[in-house]
Amino acid sequence: MFQTSLLARVEDAGLNASAPAQQRWFDGWLVRFSPGKAKRARCINAVAPGRLGVEEKIALCEPLYAQGSLPLYVRVTPFSHPRDLDIRLGRMGMDREDDTRVMVCSAPGTLPAARFAPGHRIERLGHRRFAELVGRLRGSPQAHVRAHAQRLATSPVPYAGFALIDSHGAAVSCGQFALEGCLVGLYDVYTDEAHRNRGYARALCHYLLEVASGRGANISYLQVEADNVPARRVYQLLGFRDAYAYHYRTPRHAKGAARRPGRS
Repeated sequence: MFQTSLLARVEDAGLNASAPAQQRWFDGWLVRFSPGKAKRARCINAVAPGRLGVEEKIALCEPLYAQGSLPLYVRVTPFSHPRDLDIRLGRMGMDREDDTRVMVCSAPGTLPAARFAPGHRIERLGHRRFAELVGRLRGSPQAHVRAHAQRLATSPVPYAGFALIDSHGAAVSCGQFALEGCLVGLYDVYTDEAHRNRGYARALCHYLLEVASGRGANISYLQVEADNVPARRVYQLLGFRDAYAYHYRTPRHAKGAARRPGRS
């Protein structure tokens, strides 16, 4: 459905958009260790061939994650090196977690204008306020909120965060986009649990795509857990289709060794 060259660009854009200040380049691996919730910002991305073996590199990375009280995760994508990385990690006793889909829409600008219920409005939020809102809706600890705000503020790709405010002045949904050239990624789309199934997320995503299209975006992407059926249905209605999948591998002994911030 989608050309490999386009998906490679989407993968690069996703890496750029999730870049934390806490990362290192190590023999073909992009090693990230942000203390926030998002696994994309605290995992190993095997993006290029290296000279050392997989087992040797894992052993060298383990102390780095232990020092930060973080579990070690390796993100496995169709673009990972070596090509049999997932098989090798499985043979090392690393468990597979969080099957995720990257969904792509090649023509977000074809959507009609976004519509909201009477009395509802959109508010643009700065990095700190957006991170605080997402943290409050998710029930995240302050350490995650601070790490999220820092990552947004220092990101090499500019973010734009928005909240959907209802007629009572309450923020019922939020989301943001990261714009890189003609590519726009939707991130942190979340609706307050008490206000779900009312079309808020769909309307907000529609608005985000509309704004990004006005700024030159003509290809959009997002990442969503494969088992999140309600969210995937919303994105499909907006024109998104599955493009490729990724998951994580983590050592079995690490599961109880550090407090795990959660899925992403």
